[in-house]
Amino acid sequence: MKYTAILLLAICMSSTMLAQKSKSLFNGKNLKGWTIHGTEKWYVENGELICESGPDKQYGYLSTKKAYKNFELNLQFKLEANGNSGVFIRSGIEGTKISGWQVEVAPQDKHTGGIYESYGRGWLIKPKPEDESKLNANGWNDMRILVRGDKVTTFLNGHQMVDITDAKIGAGEGFIALQIHDGGGIKVRWKNIRITEL
Repeated sequence: MKYTAILLLAICMSSTMLAQKSKSLFNGKNLKGWTIHGTEKWYVENGELICESGPDKQYGYLSTKKAYKNFELNLQFKLEANGNSGVFIRSGIEGTKISGWQVEVAPQDKHTGGIYESYGRGWLIKPKPEDESKLNANGWNDMRILVRGDKVTTFLNGHQMVDITDAKIGAGEGFIALQIHDGGGIKVRWKNIRITEL
């Protein structure tokens, strides 16, 4: 009984420490802590972060000012219109040419949760066909991205989508960024963006 109590206390303390380490990347009011790249629209509305195609219909990015190496990132997104977007990890940028790895956020059957290397090797891993249905095409989705060393694991609505070990990703450095794809007609809502550094 005594050991059970000690174990429960240790678990509670561990959970509390993780909760304390977790911090919000988006304050629900403005874009403080972020940098806009490109001419596409990034704004806050009703506590949500919104990306929307602008008149130039080009790629656009919103990056954290800080670089993150090993972390657990949790966020929610809702696709509107085309919805082709993504979350970049360990990335850098020149103008709107980004280097790094994208965890895909896209319409149904377009590989949300998969990992794509921009201006490099292209698709590194896609979700299994049967896992594509985990996307809620019309409502909010929970995404979790776990990045540690050369290993990346993604989850969508509580379901593991992909798991990859890659030396090039392991050597990567840089920020986290949200993307809006080129082509126009895109709108995505984001909220509850939280990170725990590992």
